[in-house]
Amino acid sequence: MTFNSKGLEEAFNLVDKGIKEGVFPCAAVAVGSKEGVLKVDIKGNKRIYPYVEKLNRTSLFDLASLTKVVATTMLLMRMIEKGLISVYDRVTEYLPSFDKDGKDKITVFQLITHTSGLPAFFPFYEKCKGYEDAINYICEEINIREVREVEYSDLNFILLGKILETIGEERLDKLCQKEVFEPLGMKETLFNPKKEDVAPTEKDKDTGEIICGVCHDENARFFGGISGHAGLFSTIDDLVKFADMLVNYGKIEDEIFLSYPLFKRMITNYTENLGESRGWGWAIKGNTSAGGDLFTERAFGHTGFTGTSLWVDPEYGIYVILLTNRVHPTRENVKIIRFRRLFHNAVLAALNWGNY
Repeated sequence: MTFNSKGLEEAFNLVDKGIKEGVFPCAAVAVGSKEGVLKVDIKGNKRIYPYVEKLNRTSLFDLASLTKVVATTMLLMRMIEKGLISVYDRVTEYLPSFDKDGKDKITVFQLITHTSGLPAFFPFYEKCKGYEDAINYICEEINIREVREVEYSDLNFILLGKILETIGEERLDKLCQKEVFEPLGMKETLFNPKKEDVAPTEKDKDTGEIICGVCHDENARFFGGISGHAGLFSTIDDLVKFADMLVNYGKIEDEIFLSYPLFKRMITNYTENLGESRGWGWAIKGNTSAGGDLFTERAFGHTGFTGTSLWVDPEYGIYVILLTNRVHPTRENVKIIRFRRLFHNAVLAALNWGNY
């Protein structure tokens, strides 16, 4: 797949416009195809408060909910292939106390398609003593609702992370490092970064300090920076490696990272009539506005609260990565929602029509 170079340049110029209009202070952007990355650009200042600091190509971004697909979903897929877990296993097989008020019927499939009936959010950092206490609280105190439609829920992936830790007998960060990041050559992707070159996020309402180098998500931060729903940091070049694998249906060069049968099941739309299109972990374009107007119905992707996103269209064989810290210095800035659609539309419009 090739792009019209002028059209792609115009799409990337929208990022400059976004910075100028205050959509985000900086962005690391990449567009690629099955043949590899086509264009990467680094724009803006990673920090604008209380002083200005330029974004670098090596700067880490807080991926927020991209953690769900880059880390947790991938680890689950690897464990499925090893025969360690099935998506139709019940949660109680791994967390026996998750058995009250109908929760005993909930499966891993319902967690990863956001059809479990668990609520979208709960402030564990206000009610619990720590990570294990929060898991117990979900199992014993939080009730499920009748499932009428998809309800995107952090709790689904907090539980899934714990299930994978139970199977792997290690914390999620170590399991993902061994099973996902190392095989893909993602050397800069990790929980709890030590390096200083990190794009800051929000001004902490309690301390007045800018959050930088620790995860923005309050629950994940409360869990020690490691959770199935948030906490992962990465660079644009590492996510290009990840997207290269996705656009090639699980292959990295001549190596198979995920098998073709599993990959096909992962990006199938299982919730077509439930208000939102969901695969295993991934959002599916379907007929929703997610990802913009021009991706095909088979496109899949995910976003992160901090201003990150990754979309892959298997029909056109392309991917688009947009990493920003739109919550710096405040989460009240929600212009990114519309910007993503406009940017993705401009990228897709730059495809050379004679190649598909």
